[in-house]
Amino acid sequence: MPVHLHGLGTALPPHVLDQSEVAARAADIFGGAYPQFDRLARSFKTSGIEQRHSVVSIEWFEAPHGWGDRSAAYLEGARMLFVQAASAALSDAGWSAKDVDCVITVSTTGIATPSLEAQVFGEMGFRGDVMRVPVFGLGCAGGVSGLGTAEALARSGMRVLPVVVETCSLAFRADRMQKADIIAAVLFGDGAAAACLGPEAPVGPGRTCITLGAGHQKIWPDTLEIMGWDVDDAGLGVVFDRSIPGFVAGHFAGATAGALNAAGLTPGNIDRYVCHPGGAKVVTAIEEALNLTAGTLDAERDVLRRCGNMSAPTVLFVLQSVLASGATGQMMACALGPGFTASFLPLHIGGIG
Repeated sequence: MPVHLHGLGTALPPHVLDQSEVAARAADIFGGAYPQFDRLARSFKTSGIEQRHSVVSIEWFEAPHGWGDRSAAYLEGARMLFVQAASAALSDAGWSAKDVDCVITVSTTGIATPSLEAQVFGEMGFRGDVMRVPVFGLGCAGGVSGLGTAEALARSGMRVLPVVVETCSLAFRADRMQKADIIAAVLFGDGAAAACLGPEAPVGPGRTCITLGAGHQKIWPDTLEIMGWDVDDAGLGVVFDRSIPGFVAGHFAGATAGALNAAGLTPGNIDRYVCHPGGAKVVTAIEEALNLTAGTLDAERDVLRRCGNMSAPTVLFVLQSVLASGATGQMMACALGPGFTASFLPLHIGGIG
């Protein structure tokens, strides 16, 4: 049974973090304590990021915070983003919350029990028999993996709403004084995205037919140290190894070939890759690994410039931009995340009905 994308929605929190302001605050926090800060600080200008959004104001970071503060901020911010992104996707699809048979919640930057879809159940108006599938731990791969999980469930005939919410800014840490914490301050922001997937094709004037294929993943052994979280009394601490661009250059092409083969496709079939922009160097490494002309991944760079790396939802912001551009043809969505894992999802974008 083919699965179609009926709607897509995104959301950003209200606090805008200008990159120059973040750089100045980071200099105040790290400059006198981290010996290599001046060298690393250049990354604020070379990151390709102009601004990001946060669920808390920049003043929030002036005081130390532990699990309690971070969890409270996560619950408040993630609930708000969930409702905004899910409501936008439902509106785009022309669905109501009562039409949804299954909600998938993807989030790795905080812990909520009951999970977020239960937290906003009354506000959203989901049915009492809606299936709940909370997913944790996928990190930056969560957007593509979440869509792949939704596609698999929608093949059974359900209408599925995957919602991807991340509040990366709440993991900014000044107590550990590690290089990864400075790079996180350079790159990460907050955001959410949601999609409506169903077995029936969308109908009506102006509706684009978008058909999803089966998701595919590749995990490499002995790579746990490349990306993830350390967990301690203060909260989550980013694991973000400098080897990521080099790893992408050496291994991503082979993983992509495996995903194309699993989908019955070849590189020549792909009109566009829709990629998670982990950072400027990662985007360049992906272009080189896939033999793409430099600058091909323009939507990826634009999302990175406007929103930073929001982890899992970022690739869905890219997809939204690609759809808005009027692009059609065979696509392959892809993202890298902790594990270390590459996640892929083929999708075909038809013309406007």
